[in-house]
Amino acid sequence: MLLSIGMIILAGLLLGWIVSKIQLPRIIGMLLAGMLLGPYVLNVLDSSIIDMSGDLRKIALIIIIAKAGLSLDITDLKRIGRPAIMLCFVPATLELIAFVLFAPFIMGVTLLQAAILGAVMGAVSPAVTVPRLTKMIDEGIGVKKGIPQMLIAGASADDIYVIVLFTTLVGLEAGGNMNALSLLRIPEEIILGAVTGGILGVILAVYFKKVHIRDSLKVTIIMAFSMILYWIEGIAPVSGLLAVMTMGIALNVRLQVVAKRLSAKFSKLWVAAEIFLFVLVGATVNIGYVTKAGVGMVIMLFVGLLFREFGTLISVLGVGLNKKEILFCLISQLPKATVQAAIGGVPLAMGLSCGNVVLTMAVVSIVITAPLGAIGMDATVDRFISRDKEADTGSTGGTN
Repeated sequence: MLLSIGMIILAGLLLGWIVSKIQLPRIIGMLLAGMLLGPYVLNVLDSSIIDMSGDLRKIALIIIIAKAGLSLDITDLKRIGRPAIMLCFVPATLELIAFVLFAPFIMGVTLLQAAILGAVMGAVSPAVTVPRLTKMIDEGIGVKKGIPQMLIAGASADDIYVIVLFTTLVGLEAGGNMNALSLLRIPEEIILGAVTGGILGVILAVYFKKVHIRDSLKVTIIMAFSMILYWIEGIAPVSGLLAVMTMGIALNVRLQVVAKRLSAKFSKLWVAAEIFLFVLVGATVNIGYVTKAGVGMVIMLFVGLLFREFGTLISVLGVGLNKKEILFCLISQLPKATVQAAIGGVPLAMGLSCGNVVLTMAVVSIVITAPLGAIGMDATVDRFISRDKEADTGSTGGTN
């Protein structure tokens, strides 16, 4: 296993660096590294690490969600109001609806399988967007209008929203029956997750304030509780990832300066977690199946994105943004990567008949949309979004 870990890190870094030289996101190179090392090409990875890849991907997802929670300033969200709330679920809901309406005809899947595909596709990628948006906050770009804060909230919360939906839908596909109780489970998980995470965050804030320990140990404690919260959602109606994010938000509210330092620590953890997440998802992809995917998946991907962009548009209209700022918000909703990598392989691991379709769709979406979103955001942020005046005199123009 040690040899496999070494190859994952080195191959992921090398191909990520090569791909970055042609102005593409490093995650594309990491996916390619996984495909090359995996069982469908070179087959040089230890089977044990493939078997535990699902848990490793969950850890990576926890890290980026925890960082997002620690970066969010709840006072900014209150000030932004309606658009921040709408971005958390409207674009994802419309994208899911698009799959339910059109995927059965375009891709030949059942209605429930179309809903599962829509849930996987319905999330924007924190791995692509959050680092760029937090950089905007640090540099005071668009902070006064709440643009990066609003988009971070959407990028983080819609992930949790679709994962809750995905968990319920996959359970139904695995043999459950659609009924009122299964639908009621969705808001129940959201409410209990938010409450659980908020309470735990307050408790940790009190502890960190009274007991002086190193930030590295604080991060270790947060990670431990985050893993427990994620585990709990498998045995109780609680959204573990939502709990992780609200725990971070509560810490930010109570200990803002400490939360900013901890967010920086999680950024460092993400450097390694990102490699394992995308290399391992690449390793699970059946290359032969991808080559047979056809144009149907690509067509459905863009149909879903069209619905998503409409949802984004109605979410941000009427809040004082100009046309360029609205266009930047639309571009920020394009990339898919983190959630698709984390849960795209779950149906296949469960032995569901739609497993290969879902995983292939997840990989296709990453390869196409991650470069579009990353390049688009980088190319337009300075031209479309104004820098706050305080930033020009040395202030960041906002808190993180």
